[in-house]
Amino acid sequence: MINPTFPTPAQPARRKGFASQLYVQVLVAIMLGAVLGHFWPAYGEALKPLGDGFIKLVKMIIAPVIFLTIVTGISGMKELGSVGRVAGKAFAYFLVFSTLALVVGLIVGNLVQPGAGMNIDPATLDTSGIKDYAAKAHETTLTGFLLGVIPNTLVSAFTDGNILQILLVAILFGISISLVGEPAAPVTRFLERLSVIVFKLVSILMRAAPIGAFGAIAFTIGKYGVGSLVNLGALVATFYLTALLFVVVVLGTVARLTGFSIFKLIRYLKAELLLVLGTSSSEAALPNLIEKMERAGCEKSIVGLVVPTGYSFNLDGTNIYMTLAALFIAQATGVELTLGQELLLLGVAMLSSKGAAGVTGAGFITLAATLSIVPTVPLAGMALILGVDRFMSECRSLTNFIGNAVATIVVARWEGGLDREKLNAALNGRSLSPSDNEAPLPALSAA
Repeated sequence: MINPTFPTPAQPARRKGFASQLYVQVLVAIMLGAVLGHFWPAYGEALKPLGDGFIKLVKMIIAPVIFLTIVTGISGMKELGSVGRVAGKAFAYFLVFSTLALVVGLIVGNLVQPGAGMNIDPATLDTSGIKDYAAKAHETTLTGFLLGVIPNTLVSAFTDGNILQILLVAILFGISISLVGEPAAPVTRFLERLSVIVFKLVSILMRAAPIGAFGAIAFTIGKYGVGSLVNLGALVATFYLTALLFVVVVLGTVARLTGFSIFKLIRYLKAELLLVLGTSSSEAALPNLIEKMERAGCEKSIVGLVVPTGYSFNLDGTNIYMTLAALFIAQATGVELTLGQELLLLGVAMLSSKGAAGVTGAGFITLAATLSIVPTVPLAGMALILGVDRFMSECRSLTNFIGNAVATIVVARWEGGLDREKLNAALNGRSLSPSDNEAPLPALSAA
């Protein structure tokens, strides 16, 4: 038997210079984009294709990243029962904390009352801007969502880019490989090698992140203007503070009970968080989140199941936004909600947030779906927050992203798939391997 291996260099990896760090480049790009959008708004709006192009590049690679991570993870599991067990624990976590996020938004909305005193007549509002969102909300039902998880063909899951469809195909494919056993070993080895190439492609695409963030933030500031925040500043400030409170207090407590610091996790993910902030899309950092969670000691199969599923079902930031925005509209239009009506709003939001999972602009669409079912709060009131929704989108995405990172570590610990040494090393900025960015190639064996 010949069993050559790919050697890794013995010398320690050289630390990158400050200016060459991705998070530094993205941060500088965000600041430059904001300045350009503010002082030259026409040029800022014209740079929208830069942000859109980068997000399309990342979405191009999301399908193979999820597929390869899940398939290679499941095929390496000792028992297939653990797949259902991990999924069950993940969904239990998602349900509890998604509901908690809705409750937090409801409580803060009642305490702060950011829309009180505006006394706006819904009949005077221009609703032309929300017609498309309302139409999408009516099209998005829970039944349609569940059927939409099943792709038309095995290949269409990848061509359509639907995360949940890719997840379903990957789980079934991984289980099939495990059931076939030894005859499928060559396929497993091929997929392991292919995953090394795909993650190298991810690192290449991430070099364009500063350009994408620059274009996206320049467009946002250029089109909507910072001045648009003044009129609805109370709502925006309340939402940002509530999201911060949720991350620091709620997720921070969960992190402490799990044995790590939420602040160290945020520092570890700083490049990805800045990318989410600049592009207003958590999907832009999904491939990097998968890689970093594995590097932080979470078992590959758990990361592959929890992260993609969490992107559709663990939307803490979106849920806070939904109840807070609904109460803001009710307060601004002079609608007094009883406790029963607020609880109904909460229950409907729990269901509608799942129905719109994975839909572009899900936060605003989900809010429209919720208000269309709860007629007490006027749907026309959404026109009030349309102008600042883009600014709240960044906060929604950031909170969702951090929530999914925490969920991955928690579920990994519950499942006994968390390497404490790797987690501590990653969160403290230390590397246990010669190269922090390269994944070792699996050994080849040939007769």
